[in-house]
This record gives sequence, C-alpha cells and structure tokens, in this order.
Amino acid sequence: MSYDCVVLVKQVPDTKAITGKAMNDDGTVNRSALPAIFNPEDLNALELALQIKQSRGGTVTVMTMGLPKACDVLRQALYRGADRVILITDRRAAASDTLATSYILSCAVKKLAKYDIVLCGRQAIDGDTAQVGPQLAEKLNLPQITYVEELMQLQDDNITVKRSIGAGWEKIQARLPVLLTVTESANVPRPPGVKCLMRYKKARSQNELGGSSADANQIAALKQKGLLIEEWNLDDIKADLEWCGRDGSPTKVNRIQSVILTASEFKNIEPTDQGIRQMVHELIEDHTIG
Repeated sequence: MSYDCVVLVKQVPDTKAITGKAMNDDGTVNRSALPAIFNPEDLNALELALQIKQSRGGTVTVMTMGLPKACDVLRQALYRGADRVILITDRRAAASDTLATSYILSCAVKKLAKYDIVLCGRQAIDGDTAQVGPQLAEKLNLPQITYVEELMQLQDDNITVKRSIGAGWEKIQARLPVLLTVTESANVPRPPGVKCLMRYKKARSQNELGGSSADANQIAALKQKGLLIEEWNLDDIKADLEWCGRDGSPTKVNRIQSVILTASEFKNIEPTDQGIRQMVHELIEDHTIG
C-alpha cells in the first residue's frame, strides 16, 4: 500500500541573527531585516515523508504560505525529492496569527482532496508556539500525534510512532488519515540531491516571473517542463476572509522587549574536591539545597 503525504513547511527568519530591527512597531516580524531559512523541524517532517515514499511508495506534496520569496523553501523541497510543491500567497493573509494560518492551511489541504498523512514540524523558530499543527488537525478533523521521534510501523491504514514526552517516550497508534508533528530528533534531513537540483533549479512561480505581467510563453514553457511552481490565493482555496489575515487573528502583540540577564556578583569555585565541598556547604547554609 502506498501513501500520499502532505508536508506543511515555513520560511522563517534566522533567529540566530536577531538585531534591534527584527520587529516592526506593530509587533509583527520585520522579515526583510533577517536572512530567511527553511524552518529546521519542517525539514525533519519532510525527511520523514520522503522516507515513507521511498519505503512504501506514494507521493510527497509540500505546501507553504507566504510571499513569493517563500518559493526558495519549495525549491529546496524539490531538490530533496518532493513530487509537488504549492505556494499559498495572498496579501489578504498578511499578519495571520496561528489561528488564521491554520485555517488557511486547512482550506489548502482540503483542496488537495486525497491525503493519508499530513506532516508538520513540531514548531517554527520564529514563534515557538507549536500551535499550527494541532490547530490544523482540529480543522481537518484528523487524529493527531505530536512530538513524533520515530515511525515504528506503517501498515494498511494503521500507523505506530514513538512520541517524546520529555523525560521519556510513549508508543502511539492511530488510524489514517492522521496528522503528525515531527521533532528534530526524529531523523537527519538529507541534503539536496544533485539530479533533483539540476532538474528543478530553474523552477519558478508566476509571481517570481513578474506576476500578471509575466511572459505567457515563458510560463507555458515552464509548465510544460514541470517547472512552474503552483500558486493558490485565498479565492482558489475558498477561504472565508473573515478568518484570514489581521481580521481573523485574535492574537495581538503589544510589545517586544529584549531581556538580557546579568549577574550582579559571582563567585569563582575552584574545580577541586575542597572547592566543591565548600560550594555545597554554602548552598545548604543558604537553604538553596538540602
């Protein structure tokens, strides 16, 4: 039995390069001020989908929501072996919080009609909420397994996975279709394949070619070669605009504050038995331990 996997990915600002210009005055992320990367745990989700395809057959469809620049992560997915990529892009979706984002993604997944496993990274590094995957499962009316570390068994319409619970793990079984959120410990994402890179390096979306003013012959040529990245707007996925963008986002960011923790005083502990004994003695006296 083969399986059709849908992977939801995100292009995120590289939080390792945070600066004072990282936020706009309205509390939204100033994405132009930071380099953009493939959300790390989304790569783990993609890798799991590709492993399922390799071992059991089927397809891998990758979807992302964002500006045309987000096609960069879709090309990365093609380079790794994805069969189909789709960009959901619409200015009316701007400033969507997790609730609005999950609604828009649910409309897009429903448009696909056929899928067995929906995969997301555990969370995105720009928000760290881990909310979109579970919210998406709710809107798709799917069972969900979060914090997936290992695919243990996949047979017929049953899936068994190993799920992290912090200090340990648990074995969970569910019936398909199902939604999984995948952790960074689940696998090591493969690098882009040379053959796929050479095949898809010229893949572009219509917006990248100039939008409505793009050359029709160029678009037709890319489509014929399988190099035209699909684009869907909110009308294409029949989304209710009241649930999208700023209007559909109840989460409001009032202030972003950079907090730097500093120690007013410190004591150097010698790395000797005597030094450690003295440190323990002082901690007991201060009632920190004991």
